Amino acid sequence: MKKIIQASEKTFSRLKITESELKAHKIAPSNLLHVESDEGLELQVDKPKRVVVKKAEILKKFNSTKFVEKFHEAMKDKVVGYAFQIRKNGAPHQTIIWNWSRTHADGGKGWTLDTRMHIASVSKMITGIAIYNLLLDKGISVDALIHSYLPSYWTKGPNVSQITFRHLLNHTSGFNTGDSKSDFSTMKSMVKNGVALTGDVSLGKGKYANMNFGLCRILIPIINGDISKNEDYKELTQLGINIDVLWDAFSIAEYKDYVQKKVLTPAGVASAGFNPRPLIDAIAYKFPATTAKGWDSGKLGSMSGGAAWRLSINEVLQVMHHVKRKGTILTSTQAEYLLENSLGLDWDVETPAGKWYSKNGRWANSSRTEQCVAAFLPGGYEMVIFVNSPIGSQGEDLMTKAYETFLSSLD
Repeated sequence: MKKIIQASEKTFSRLKITESELKAHKIAPSNLLHVESDEGLELQVDKPKRVVVKKAEILKKFNSTKFVEKFHEAMKDKVVGYAFQIRKNGAPHQTIIWNWSRTHADGGKGWTLDTRMHIASVSKMITGIAIYNLLLDKGISVDALIHSYLPSYWTKGPNVSQITFRHLLNHTSGFNTGDSKSDFSTMKSMVKNGVALTGDVSLGKGKYANMNFGLCRILIPIINGDISKNEDYKELTQLGINIDVLWDAFSIAEYKDYVQKKVLTPAGVASAGFNPRPLIDAIAYKFPATTAKGWDSGKLGSMSGGAAWRLSINEVLQVMHHVKRKGTILTSTQAEYLLENSLGLDWDVETPAGKWYSKNGRWANSSRTEQCVAAFLPGGYEMVIFVNSPIGSQGEDLMTKAYETFLSSLD
């Protein structure tokens, strides 16, 4: 027993978790109630059809100045505030910073490229990079089965034994939560229920679900050896702490630790996390803005994997730059595979200028919205856009707007 307790104390120390914090940990905190997240592929305008470009045909070129002019004209009167930067080969190329990250009701802060915001489902891109990095490191194929890496005490329902890492990363696992839920209890229950082999939502023909990436935040520490899949936390359950709470808290912390060390730190991003910094980070508003305070989406660790990361435009662009061309996270060949196989991304589109790859995110409560897009553009460009309100009274789709503006900016 003594040896087990000492091991737990080391874990507490490394991950900065105390016994009181564990006892207070909630699997589904109240700030997740009534939240609408981007449901990606199923709610967006249909993914653009591939444009067939003959090899002999001269590709068009992206006119970034034209893009900036058109995009700002389309956005400036329809949002509380927004910011974006386009980089070329990793260097700043075009930047717009417009209005408020926090209105006067919340301290009056303008946007900067260093303003952090909850990036919602763009967190899936971060998780996709992280788990692909880990699978490569451990010599595990993305087509390997996940069931042997799930917690041993979970019941695995019908056909879970056939789900691969690729199924999770491409949203084709067959899991169907019916909403944005991705808390530990939901994931455990869905794994117990299993997945169908036929039907509209089935293995290989899935549905966009946050829990596909929520499972990745549990799989990462198990594969990396930070948590044994057989862990029963016996000495802590004897203190009256539920085993699900323990698995949830420790897997969140271990996932965060792995991503920081293997993805964020190599890209020069320090001290990232899931909790808001009061009076500093961007918060969400309705449009048009009123004198009312905005919405702080709160601590989001329970949604980690599929959402939850709070990063700045500069930080997301740094990760993209390092993934694409620096070799600090993935090799160039591995990065190309990640993009071509949509491991954590949504759109992979052939345009008249070349390939467009992107991921978007949206998180809202009573129309108060934080949303963003991260896109790898042809020609060595990357682009990240942050917006902290709906776009106009109808809530226009940010990724569609960015993509259509891109197409209209080709010469």
